[in-house]
Amino acid sequence: MALKSRCPIALIMASLYPSMAWSIHPAPVDVYGLDFTPTFMLSEGYDDNFRELENNKQSSMITKLLPSFELKAEDRNSATRLIWQPSRYIYHDESDASYTAQRVRADSIMEFTDRHRLKLEAEYRKYQRTESTAVEGVNDKFNNKRVGGLYTYGAKSADNQIDFGASYAELRSDNADGINDDKERNTAGLTSTWYHRIGSNTRGLIEYDHNNFDYLQSNSPRSSTSNAVLAGAVWDFTARTTGKVRVGYEKKDFDNSESKDLDNPTWQIDLQWKPRTYSTFTFVARQALAEGDDGADAVKSTFTQVGWRHGWTERITTVAQAGFGHYVYEGESRTDNLQDYNLAVVYAMRRWLDIELGYRFRDNDSDADNESFTRNVVQISFNVSL
Repeated sequence: MALKSRCPIALIMASLYPSMAWSIHPAPVDVYGLDFTPTFMLSEGYDDNFRELENNKQSSMITKLLPSFELKAEDRNSATRLIWQPSRYIYHDESDASYTAQRVRADSIMEFTDRHRLKLEAEYRKYQRTESTAVEGVNDKFNNKRVGGLYTYGAKSADNQIDFGASYAELRSDNADGINDDKERNTAGLTSTWYHRIGSNTRGLIEYDHNNFDYLQSNSPRSSTSNAVLAGAVWDFTARTTGKVRVGYEKKDFDNSESKDLDNPTWQIDLQWKPRTYSTFTFVARQALAEGDDGADAVKSTFTQVGWRHGWTERITTVAQAGFGHYVYEGESRTDNLQDYNLAVVYAMRRWLDIELGYRFRDNDSDADNESFTRNVVQISFNVSL
């Protein structure tokens, strides 16, 4: 049985792309003093290579049913939100690829005084992937549990602030016959960031991140400890220009002596420019060490994305994005270059109804056998709220 995967690419791309470009304004319903907001998205599309294969491509019409339910409570010093998002993906021409996913998330923000703030979050996801799968033609099936918290000391107007964060996550495979067991892991993380005001709208920062990746498979070559130190700045010049830049170095030490320890420059850049209230340009850049896959101990990942969202009228908005990724598989003779383009037109038909027509093109050029692919996706979506 042929094994193959492009898991790190799929995860990185998913984490960088923003949510849908909806412009609806849902009207919440009061439920015993809580704001309840249901929304529903129906999407119909065509995907000419949903497995992202170089050969033996599979295409299908795909229906997506994506309801979302949000419950929120707020007062002067705190806010709590609970979200439930069940979803159904129907592949009309390849029924074996159809699946149901679940996502439950809880967030809480508490401001005890102007100097003490705490953010808490917890999430459970049960999902499948049709692309980047471990076994060709079989969906990857996972469930992921994650909790985290971030404590901030220092008033928002003070010259200095410091963040202390901690997180814990469990990734488990739901495939049978040991498929994806090598990906099961527990991840514990600690982070600390010091902010120092260097202008009325600018703060410098120094950040330290520590992560421990404990793979459950005995003698896994990927169990490791990662440390990164970054420095940079965050700014907000009126409502037009905002940004956050962090540049540093990270080191990954493997528990297995046969795996080569890695170090790598790392950066995270997020910029937004709004020359007009109805027009927004974005720039995102990332370089980091991703978890290994497909025989690699780790993946050196570099990704850049530019985007433009423009409202031509009160009802018509266009969104354009272009992403470029470079991925080096450590321990394997493989390098991938990925291009990802997105175009969409959103028509705000009513306050409670958006209609979006979108197109996506992905092109992966790999020097490894059977890892290159092209993919075209066209879809029309309807997003409805109260």
